[in-house]
Amino acid sequence: MRRIAIINQKGGVGKTTTAANLGSALARLGRRVVLVDLDAQANLSLHLGTDLASGEPSTYDLLLGRKPFADCLRETTTAGLRLLPAHIDLSGAEIELASAFGREIILREALDNWESAAKEADGEAPADYVILDCPPSLGLLSINGLAAAHEVIVTLQTEFFALQGISKLVEIVQLMRRRINPALNVAGILPTLYDSRLRLAREVLAEIRRYFPGQVFSHPIRTNVKLAEAPSHGVSIFEYAPNSPGARDYLILAREIMAAENQDPDLAQRELPVPAVEQLEATLAAMARPAKPRKPKPAAHAPITEEEVEEPELPTVELTPSPAPEPQVEAEAPPQWSPTSPEQSTGHQELESPDGSGLDSDVHPNLTATCDEPETTLETHAVAAPASHEEPKAPMDPQAEVHAHPGPADPEPNYNFASTSGSEREHMPTRSRLGPLADKGLSDPTLG
Repeated sequence: MRRIAIINQKGGVGKTTTAANLGSALARLGRRVVLVDLDAQANLSLHLGTDLASGEPSTYDLLLGRKPFADCLRETTTAGLRLLPAHIDLSGAEIELASAFGREIILREALDNWESAAKEADGEAPADYVILDCPPSLGLLSINGLAAAHEVIVTLQTEFFALQGISKLVEIVQLMRRRINPALNVAGILPTLYDSRLRLAREVLAEIRRYFPGQVFSHPIRTNVKLAEAPSHGVSIFEYAPNSPGARDYLILAREIMAAENQDPDLAQRELPVPAVEQLEATLAAMARPAKPRKPKPAAHAPITEEEVEEPELPTVELTPSPAPEPQVEAEAPPQWSPTSPEQSTGHQELESPDGSGLDSDVHPNLTATCDEPETTLETHAVAAPASHEEPKAPMDPQAEVHAHPGPADPEPNYNFASTSGSEREHMPTRSRLGPLADKGLSDPTLG
């Protein structure tokens, strides 16, 4: 019987969603699964449609020794999936157990007694998987979950702040192995709420895989709104939206976890049932989204057959030279200055065409320039404006003057900061995403 604890001291990273949907996926693949809710908020119980009234058997009664493990279990709507629910009374368990001897291993002893009794009666373990949903803290309830488990799944949101607490989780797991539970191992790190469109999410996933090689699950749990909607209906994702990407992700996760069943003595000889394999393949095939065929646009008129289509005749274009312009008689223009060399400053000049032939002045009278005056030097002299008697101007309307001569517009404020594109970005200081891990001196990230 495999005991898996799902932990992270940070809230809102998908622990309860993973526990509910992973347990449902394993049950649908032919395994007997028990979910244990160790959170006083009872989110896992509500996710599966269980709302306990005061006084009903719960995790609180189990930890206080009032009820055995078997008496606290409840059936769910999924075949093969049972739940040990929680109640708000669980929030006072840590205070009531503060002076209890061996309070860290109460849950482990309850699980051992339940398993031993079932093996004596039926010759086999009462379940194949026990999944423990730990609260978002490292208090007594989480310590009980880690002490009772054999494996740990760390859910990690693909954001920068989620990286800060992973070093603390590594220390806690190592400490639990040394002092309380030597059989505790890390089953894997599960990236959750993953959005491949975000560059930060891709960078965080790459850093985690680089620092924990071989310990990160191959397929992250993508962000999917159906996973957030399923708890409001009290069912798992496979009952609410079986064809959604969230259902596909948890089916792949369940199959990857089942691939390590050879490490458990009770499950090593068991094979995956053939109907479950066919169901998994059929479900994954149904979830594959084929390309939708494009709908043809509605025709505005009846379709035209090939016989009715005629090639249009192309118009013939003939190029004819334009007629020569008729000579025009213009009044004699005043002498114009022509930029020529000093040797040719006087006299008559005729323009030539590019091919060397002269141009007839009769045909092109405007292309002949004549200069009979000697070359002169152009000089400019600043002439002072004569102080003439200016007539007084009529007074203008002040408003009209404002509109006539508007003043300079006030510059718009610029709120743009320094650009970080191009070469400036290359010189910006960089910071390691896993700085907290390096500070802890964890040279060997392998926990196995």
